[in-house]
Amino acid sequence: MPIYLSTILLLVLSNVFMTFAWYAHLKNLHNKALWIAILVSWGVAFFEYLFQIPANRIGFYSGEFTLAQLKILQEIITLSVFVPFAIFYMRQPLSWNFLGAAICLVGAVYFIFR
Repeated sequence: MPIYLSTILLLVLSNVFMTFAWYAHLKNLHNKALWIAILVSWGVAFFEYLFQIPANRIGFYSGEFTLAQLKILQEIITLSVFVPFAIFYMRQPLSWNFLGAAICLVGAVYFIFR
């Protein structure tokens, strides 16, 4: 598998766990004590790091991506994972803000990868 593809795949997996660690407790643990939500979220975030650390090391040390490119890539993947999560899992309404954020990220991609 090409390095750029393995980096992106690992970052996507990392973001899925990150999104659930950061936001799923709002739906699933809202009636539990805060310390329980924190511990559960930390447990989920552990798996985020199992994918995120190797992704950044592979992408950076291979020379495939610069640090800035990895960061912008991470933000694009974050939005790409978050929007479906917000709409389908958290049942949040689709908003024009998502499109505006996506347009801003397209500009960021243009400038960081040119």
